[in-house]
Amino acid sequence: MSEGTTEVKIDIVELGGKIDRMADNIEVVKQRCEEMATSLGSVKKAVYDPDQGLYARIRELEQWKENTSRIIWVITTSVVGLATATVWHTFFK
Repeated sequence: MSEGTTEVKIDIVELGGKIDRMADNIEVVKQRCEEMATSLGSVKKAVYDPDQGLYARIRELEQWKENTSRIIWVITTSVVGLATATVWHTFFK
């Protein structure tokens, strides 16, 4: 065997080792992509779930705020009306 063929065989073995490492790295990247896809699915569900997602909670808070605002206006109007009636009956009767 000549020195040239020995070097070619060594280069082929080194290249095979590098290809194996690259295949391992690709497998790791594939696993990480699958983990990210799973995590992204969980985040998507937490945000967009129509019953308990973030948007559903925000919608509920907006409805609560709107209803509370209406109640506060009713109470304020009632208090002002009662105060006006009390002043009217006190000073003009």
